[in-house]
Amino acid sequence: MTPWQQRLSTGTEDIQDEVIGWYRQTRHGKAFVPTVILRQVVEFLGVPDDVPAGVAKRMERQQVLYDGEHRYDVVIGEQGLYTNIGGPSVMRGQMERLLQDFDLPSLNLGILSRTAAMTMIPKPAFSIFETGEGRRVDYELVSRGVDITDPSEVALHDKAFDAISSAASYGDAAEELISKALDHWSR
Repeated sequence: MTPWQQRLSTGTEDIQDEVIGWYRQTRHGKAFVPTVILRQVVEFLGVPDDVPAGVAKRMERQQVLYDGEHRYDVVIGEQGLYTNIGGPSVMRGQMERLLQDFDLPSLNLGILSRTAAMTMIPKPAFSIFETGEGRRVDYELVSRGVDITDPSEVALHDKAFDAISSAASYGDAAEELISKALDHWSR
């Protein structure tokens, strides 16, 4: 568990390369993003500003959504649609991108409504990946990333994701929640 400031001491591009590798190896990934969609880490952590390279890498990692070989189940907390990171124009762009990718066959996008009845208390954002060494759960905390590889703990995260995703809205209901957020950011 190396602190972010140390891992990002040369910028964000190397970390993005690592994550791209996880995405490419993962045929069926899962992610729970409860509060924010986009993060601004460069200024906050005081690491080298290579934002254009980092953005290019993030776009590269999204290409797995279009190759027909991968599938991702993603649940975003409704609050994440309204947490103002970057201002209204950035948030509008985020909502437009979600709506643009909403019908991709490789993406099963759910929105966890702020009033959804839960069988568990949602924890911080996490992603479940496959790697050459097996499945892993990735948490991005404020100060460092945490990787969980113990099979019993990964299985517990699968169970948690199932509970969260069963409470989420999908299809027209999820699209309506995103459209409401887009309307909010367009005012």
